[in-house]
Amino acid sequence: MIGLLALVLLASAAPAPAGSPATLTVASARGEVRLPVRADSTGVPLVSAGGLASALAGSLELDGDWVEMTVASESFRFLLGAPLYVIGDSAAPLAAGARLLRDSVFIPFQFASEVLPHVAGSHFRYDPDTARLTETAPVRVTHVAAATPEPKRLPSGLLPGHLVTIDAGHGGVDPGNPGLFFPRGVHEKDVTLQISLKLRDELRKRGVAVRMTRTTDTLIALGDRGKYCAEGCDLFVSIHINSLPRRPGYQSVRGFETYFLAEAKTEDAARVARMENDAIRYEPPTQQSASLSGLDFILKDLQTNEHLRESAHAAELIQESLAQVHGGTNRGVKQAGFMVLTTASRPAVLAELGYSTNPADGKLLTDPVRQRRLASALADAIVSYLLDYERKTGQSSELSRGAR
Repeated sequence: MIGLLALVLLASAAPAPAGSPATLTVASARGEVRLPVRADSTGVPLVSAGGLASALAGSLELDGDWVEMTVASESFRFLLGAPLYVIGDSAAPLAAGARLLRDSVFIPFQFASEVLPHVAGSHFRYDPDTARLTETAPVRVTHVAAATPEPKRLPSGLLPGHLVTIDAGHGGVDPGNPGLFFPRGVHEKDVTLQISLKLRDELRKRGVAVRMTRTTDTLIALGDRGKYCAEGCDLFVSIHINSLPRRPGYQSVRGFETYFLAEAKTEDAARVARMENDAIRYEPPTQQSASLSGLDFILKDLQTNEHLRESAHAAELIQESLAQVHGGTNRGVKQAGFMVLTTASRPAVLAELGYSTNPADGKLLTDPVRQRRLASALADAIVSYLLDYERKTGQSSELSRGAR
């Protein structure tokens, strides 16, 4: 989980700076591993923290803005962006801070060449002439993750155990928008539920467990919906239908767009958020106050939104997948202050699947066959997101699954 402020401080990796070795060789009883040496934006040489931990039969875990590496029974902690490391209750300086570069953690080369041989000198020796870190005393390994067979993957390619929350927008006394080009008596709340239930079925086919905020025509408070995606949940997806107020040419606008929670960058994004947030008028006054307070807090402190980047990535995948089946305009990934996303403690997105004020979109959104295609496309995007997440934090990644 990485705060947005930390992300702003990170730079892309460059080749090793002049005077630094191009690779670090880690030699142990398990063989030799060569790790490329990169440089941060200031020229400080860096190595992959995960690669180093793996080569030394250690472990690496990301927790908030902290990285913890355990090697030779010693636990080292790094605060992203801060030029120091912590061992026990003591902190010591480093040439630079740990960095997150393209979803991998990098630490100063100095840690391998100076810190490890000093702190764990009985286990490691570093030769500056050959840039070689040698394990002089085998590290006692109590368990080796690679020795545990990986769980059998599902036909979708996923490991078992994923959970996604699907939120069918509106419901009960809150009809959503009236649906100018929906069949008589059909409102946004009906269409979002129909598609959400189909999405649930498609995800289950792919081996993904689903938690629904609603499965019937009932009202769920905006501030309560995100809470369905808490511990153990991988992604929150809220399904909605767009519309436009009457104005010249409003019926000609169609297409789909996906949002994540952040300050709106355009007036249209702000308009969509206001439209969806207006559902709060159907809630009791006490719940309205809580929802408004939560939205105000998050929008004033976006740098603490730990899942901003993951949410944006999920939104991009949804847009790409919907573009294959929708037929309308791909209106892109956008950001805005949706109350329904504020209480999700995991990555969260809101998909506007079309305009009920457009005849083509209205027909598409209410046709059962096309609804199924939309649901299948959404499910494919969600699976792609989960596969990406496994690559970043699963058994083949540097980070443990508990990192997020």
